[in-house]
Amino acid sequence: MTQEQHNPLSPAEQNASSLEQELIWFENILQARFNPAGEHFGDIEEVYKISPPEHQSSDSMYVRFLRHYKPTLMERLLTILCLLPHIRPELLDIFFMKNSTYARGFTEFGGTVGQMHGGFLPTGETAAFLLCGQDLALRFHLKELLSKRHFFSKHNILRLDVENDDEPELSGRLQMSPEYIEYFTSGKLYVPPFNAKFPAKPIYTSLGWNDLVLKPELASDIEEIKGWINFGHILMNDWGLDKVIRPGFRSLFYGPPGTGKTLTATLLGKSSGREVYRIDLSKVISKYIGETEKNLANVFDMAENKDWILFFDEADSLFSKRTETRNSNDRSANQQVAYLLQRIEDYSGVAILASNLRANLDEAFTRRFDSIVYFGMPEKNQRLALWKNYFEPKNPYFELDEAVNLEEMADKYELAGGNIINVLRFCCIHAINRNERKIHLRDIQLGIRKEFLKMGKSFI
Repeated sequence: MTQEQHNPLSPAEQNASSLEQELIWFENILQARFNPAGEHFGDIEEVYKISPPEHQSSDSMYVRFLRHYKPTLMERLLTILCLLPHIRPELLDIFFMKNSTYARGFTEFGGTVGQMHGGFLPTGETAAFLLCGQDLALRFHLKELLSKRHFFSKHNILRLDVENDDEPELSGRLQMSPEYIEYFTSGKLYVPPFNAKFPAKPIYTSLGWNDLVLKPELASDIEEIKGWINFGHILMNDWGLDKVIRPGFRSLFYGPPGTGKTLTATLLGKSSGREVYRIDLSKVISKYIGETEKNLANVFDMAENKDWILFFDEADSLFSKRTETRNSNDRSANQQVAYLLQRIEDYSGVAILASNLRANLDEAFTRRFDSIVYFGMPEKNQRLALWKNYFEPKNPYFELDEAVNLEEMADKYELAGGNIINVLRFCCIHAINRNERKIHLRDIQLGIRKEFLKMGKSFI
């Protein structure tokens, strides 16, 4: 057994080995474009004569990217150019060279500088200089590579960030997405940090479908969503329904709090091996015009082509009925709804919106859903199953007092699953505070009383 077999390279080391070869190739490209003797630039045709490395024996994340997309030389150079500020920024220092005639930088170099980063940050013009020279046809082709139609944009690999619409398009900064920076460096899956730019968190559960007690008609609605998640790609591709059915699946969950909306969404992800991201609407909504749409765009752009399930909780707080347009605030609110409608319809994954009251949602909005699922309060038999699920665990750390009758609890008190879990937490805390494992009837009654007060109900 070889030393390499004893100590296999980590994903980061594999990427580093592959990228070192790419950087040597890129340096040769720079030498072809820059004349060491002065301000005269080489012929652009020389760039395309320099062959890139083949990486035949590598299985790094970067090489897997090359094998999957099979990029052209221009696409491959563009990828490395976007990655350079993150892995070898000093290679771009040559673009700080001054034009002696005008005592300023060369216009064709483009580029910008960051607030903290001291190096050169490439723009579309930088790519045009390296890949197109004075050839207008190549320049126009480059613009196609940076358009929304190209796989770079569709798959959120890299983009041209144009901040000012009234300036030349290629003056925008070239940006590689954080997830591909992570792929090409550490080789790990990127988990977006929760912040104003990405107001969503992955949610998980240790529970299973057996822990979710549903009415038969509700279970049937959930089966439809599970069917799409598992077989939607077959319907669209093998059965040819992509010609008549829009991509993705949109569902509205509505009903009182604690009835299982969030747990159902999480279980849909868990059972299918998909990430479920919960959108924090308090972070999405902004008082500044256009910011809400931008925050939503960040979520949808990141989620596209990843099979994520997007879960918008308390959706009515953002997507409520559109108002008559009386002022700029009304117009902005309506634009937010219209924007979400469009992104929901275009999203190729599963989007689930949860609301306590269906009546709070705009009718034009609800028409866009493929399914509308009502999570009502559980009936007595469902409530009893929930009480038994949570108060009769298989490996109990606590025990119930003999005076506790779960069937009586289910019959007497109309509570949802979430409420019963809150009662369980309350009881266990009180038991452990007494330094015992027994849950008394009085504990349960106090916990139920607390839940009733939260719901505005009187406890008898």
